[in-house]
Amino acid sequence: MSAGPAPARGRLYLVPAPLDFGCASQAPLTEVLPQGTLQVAARLTHWICENAKSTRAYLKRVEALLPLAAPLQAQTLTELPREVHKKGDHAGGFDARPLLAAALQGQDIGLVSEAGMPAVADPGSSVVRAAHELGLEVVPLSGPVSLLLALAASGLNGQSFAFVGYLPQDAGERAKRIRELEALALKTGQTQLFIETPYRNAALLQALVQTLQPATRLAVSSGLTLADTRTRSQAVRQWRQQAETAPALPAVFAIGR
Repeated sequence: MSAGPAPARGRLYLVPAPLDFGCASQAPLTEVLPQGTLQVAARLTHWICENAKSTRAYLKRVEALLPLAAPLQAQTLTELPREVHKKGDHAGGFDARPLLAAALQGQDIGLVSEAGMPAVADPGSSVVRAAHELGLEVVPLSGPVSLLLALAASGLNGQSFAFVGYLPQDAGERAKRIRELEALALKTGQTQLFIETPYRNAALLQALVQTLQPATRLAVSSGLTLADTRTRSQAVRQWRQQAETAPALPAVFAIGR
């Protein structure tokens, strides 16, 4: 007796989340996520996530707009290991294939981070890589990506740019890294983008204004997609003339010429 046909394989959906994680105010989901993305999020019941608690909060916001395919308590949420968050998963070493077992049995799976597009300035690339290795279809959904929003609003070079993650916390190492990135930006014209934990924004901004050359252009975008969003982009000499404290909101920093 021959075996039945193998079950159709599920897809891996990359589901963007709003950029207001950890913020006092939140934008309505319908203002930052298209209806198609919300519809996919509502019908998924299997998730790979950065944080289960924040994912449940996100799904609760979706549920206020669209009925979920399964109640929140019945959703299957699998968190990425803590070491993936700390060390990053882009360099390999973490085998994410076991997390996709449900997709091999025909279940669609959503990959979600706490804010923005998963696997972009957030964990998840190992899951995407594993999906490709297993022959699963990977489908990125539309939604906000803070790096691109900040770049577009900066007036800096959008044809050549690099995201370099977080700068060192040690003051000496941070200043050294700032000078390295500035030299690269001035030599090549490539915009350099980086981020920081909101409560360290002020210290990073101060270091940038003190370390960068007067003519170098510095842009800071904070609270993207929120009501109090702001982008300031000008030469460092102008930053020095108009002292400003960076808000304790998610922010993207950029330098260039």
